[in-house]
Amino acid sequence: MSFAQVYTRSVVGLHAPEVIIEVHLSQGLPALTIVGLPEAAVRESKDRVRSAILNSGFQFPNRRLTINLAPADLPKDGARLDLPIAIGILAASDQLDPTVLSGFEFIGELALNGELRQVSGSLAVARAMKAEVLATQLLKGDEKMMSSTRQLIVPTINGAEASRVDGITVLAATNLKAVCNHLQSLTDSSLSDERLAAVEPNQIQQHIGYQVDLADVKGQHHARRALEIAAAGGHSLLLTGPPGSGKTLMASRLPTILPDLSAEDALEVASTYSVADSDYDYGTRPFRQVHHTISAVALVGGGSRPKPGEITLANKGVLFLDELPEFDRTVLEVLRQPLEAKQITISRANSQMTFPANFQLVAAMNPCPCGYDGDGSGRCRCRAEQIKRYQDKLSGPLLDRIDLHITVPALPIADLQNAQAGETSEQVRTRVSAAHNRQLIRQNKVNNELSPSEIDKYIQLGAGEQQLLQLAQQRLNLSARGYHRVLRVARTIADLADSADITSAHVSEALSYRSK
Repeated sequence: MSFAQVYTRSVVGLHAPEVIIEVHLSQGLPALTIVGLPEAAVRESKDRVRSAILNSGFQFPNRRLTINLAPADLPKDGARLDLPIAIGILAASDQLDPTVLSGFEFIGELALNGELRQVSGSLAVARAMKAEVLATQLLKGDEKMMSSTRQLIVPTINGAEASRVDGITVLAATNLKAVCNHLQSLTDSSLSDERLAAVEPNQIQQHIGYQVDLADVKGQHHARRALEIAAAGGHSLLLTGPPGSGKTLMASRLPTILPDLSAEDALEVASTYSVADSDYDYGTRPFRQVHHTISAVALVGGGSRPKPGEITLANKGVLFLDELPEFDRTVLEVLRQPLEAKQITISRANSQMTFPANFQLVAAMNPCPCGYDGDGSGRCRCRAEQIKRYQDKLSGPLLDRIDLHITVPALPIADLQNAQAGETSEQVRTRVSAAHNRQLIRQNKVNNELSPSEIDKYIQLGAGEQQLLQLAQQRLNLSARGYHRVLRVARTIADLADSADITSAHVSEALSYRSK
């Protein structure tokens, strides 16, 4: 046998398209050529694979080797192709039976001694395999076909992550020799003891939960109420106040009162972090706090081959921008489109990639350059033009897209010492989850995601409420977007009160958060 075919997957954006590795042995001077748009890490695999094969007790063929990565027009990067390339070489050189390879997909980086190292994107690979199973069910109309016909072989350290996807059999191996023993055992019953065991779901570590709690926030009842409304309806939030008033403290507690992620959403978030090769506590809401020196590409994603940015890593969670006026204005302006569309599309000359960006924006800022404008102590010495120049760093269109504008005053030390403990995150999350469920039953989405046509359908106002909004629109100079955002917030306030109708009290409270 001089030809072998092995299945694996590349990772492009957040997707994992199938890649077929074709290995051909031919006469000629010893050489190894890899074709099919391999990037640097893939081209370098030839040296890792050679040493791993030799150090695992196999022979490296002393002939001309041609390795094709199909489809040829799909760029391949990363070291995850090391293992399938090595398997293909061993099969093409008759050291493995090539007929058993069609039942497996392989990913894994090889050390020079044959050990398998962790790779990024294993969860994205498993989800892509599951998606193909569902597509085949739909095509064939066979609902009984609940699992993939192929098994996924990954490094041991990736096993628990990949096994979170139902319907995919994941086998974890520590080295190349263990993988080869498993493949050989399929045709040699004497090696049955060498077979790899599937990773069981009960071996998967569950998340440890949040390490902070809303009970840490003392006083600030108005801001706590705004946090609860923001959590219930998925609204964006701007906190304005002097240094040390608790803006960052409250923002970091928002994920703890959000409804629990669904199983599919938890997989989507974990898959994003798997591709980005970042740590993530499975099942928790992401909280991304970015520094004001961040670039636009790092925030929204990009690069020659588009990669997810912070807004995608904050998907289904919270993106926190502290010291908002200190961010570069061009960086902030790129948030305007994803705040509305809940996704970001990055276009390049040879590719276009769409990433999810359904995050809650929470921003914090001081009222002036020194931070103490309006403070009762009178310590602020900023001139009026300085304050205006500072606040004008934020564009009107961006502020118009933020639903809730909250002033967070400094809390006197005496009040801080004597303040009673507030409600815990669990207590608030119970109310938030109930309001969230009402929204899903009514419209199958949270209020902040309602389109203008859906607002007309699901948000009905009485004559008194309409008149109140008309008066407010004149006094506050509300734009059409601001008007719709007030309606969404009012609907959320009514949901928290378990009210089917939106009353004047609900509208008035919603308007109080648009005073800026």
